[in-house]
Amino acid sequence: MKLLIANRGEIAVRIIRAAKELNIPTVAVFSEADREALHVRLADEAYCIGPNPSKDSYLNIPNILSVACAVDATMIHPGYGFLAENAEFAEMSEACGIQFVGPSSYAIRKMGIKDEAKRTMIESGVPVVPGSSGVVTDEEAIELAREIGYPVIIKATAGGGGRGIRVAFDESELVKGLTDTRKEAKQAFGNGDVYLEKYIESFRHVEVQVLADQYGNVIHLGERDCTIQRRMQKLVEEAPSPAIDETTRQAMGDAAVKAAKAIQYSGAGTIEFIYVPEVNEFYFMEMNTRIQVEHPVTEMITGFDLVQAQLEVALGHPLAISQADIKFSGHSIECRINAEDPFADFRPMAGKIDQYIVPGGMGVRVDSGLYAGAVIPPFYDSMVAKLIVHAPTREEAIAKMLRALDEFTVSGIHTTIPFHQQVMAHERFRTGAFDTKFVEKEMTLTK
Repeated sequence: MKLLIANRGEIAVRIIRAAKELNIPTVAVFSEADREALHVRLADEAYCIGPNPSKDSYLNIPNILSVACAVDATMIHPGYGFLAENAEFAEMSEACGIQFVGPSSYAIRKMGIKDEAKRTMIESGVPVVPGSSGVVTDEEAIELAREIGYPVIIKATAGGGGRGIRVAFDESELVKGLTDTRKEAKQAFGNGDVYLEKYIESFRHVEVQVLADQYGNVIHLGERDCTIQRRMQKLVEEAPSPAIDETTRQAMGDAAVKAAKAIQYSGAGTIEFIYVPEVNEFYFMEMNTRIQVEHPVTEMITGFDLVQAQLEVALGHPLAISQADIKFSGHSIECRINAEDPFADFRPMAGKIDQYIVPGGMGVRVDSGLYAGAVIPPFYDSMVAKLIVHAPTREEAIAKMLRALDEFTVSGIHTTIPFHQQVMAHERFRTGAFDTKFVEKEMTLTK
């Protein structure tokens, strides 16, 4: 038994640690830029898979599978991003006799094409946002927009991560948005198809963690609130959501389980919902067929290791717990620490870490691939660490996060730590009454 981790950074480190606790030998892969990275140091074996650009290394399926076969890996964990939701990679891994730590290629494809995912949810009785039932032409989009009313949102069927999305407030914006979205989607995902939905301007982004085994057992582990965003990129996550009541929580959880069962899902996955507090309604947004960046807040309030659970499922073990076993305790908040300058329009940073001091104490966790002397390359995502806290109440969790942020020292580059300090201190955030436009509408950063 041997696990190859087809990823880098903090998630590669997280997976290696989980595997070691299960006595599973680990294999890291790395680009030339990551030769001295922490995940390379921690793994039992490590191999270079290509030069700096992602397309030549972490997205290079032949190179990754060549290493996996050469070292007799029995499992591949894709982490998140890169190849995590690539059905072809899952299929090719299994064709090589290597277990993909995640769902089947069928489930990945079913949820990866957004219009197909929406149709599946409609058939399963999961609430969806009003809009097209599939791919639309320009003429169909214009006619539908007139019918459901503006504003509308254009979405690439293969989109994700905030890309391949445009909002149109009138017909002229719709026509331009269709052209621009198709072009962006074709370049980014190789697929220019789009669909249309009614745009809900004020909402919260709430997602539900599901876990399923290979025998049809599916449970949910509660929700996470990911409403604090900038340009559709999540920045702060917390669990439980301060916006929903127990009845809605149960309804969301039931809908998420229903969605997972509809595609014979196995492994860890996340059903994302648009939640409208004013009318207490929620709608299916998308499913992420992988472990999420923000999974630690769920682990903190449940005491359940999601990455180890992924590995157990991949090994063919049935779920060790039932829905009745899941108990929620306290409140958890996660801040994504990015190598960006928040006072220069969040300009990405690269360079050497001169000093790196992480916070500690009861209820404080740091998931990171950094260390003093590490070099942050300019080729990959800017997130370099996650700071997670847990406390009995939300108020106490905010206080703990402020204390931890104050202790967190990273010198040599700029990070978003000052931004998070101002979010945690903001009165509107403290009340819990905000929507996805909070950063744009409410935040005024001060040095």
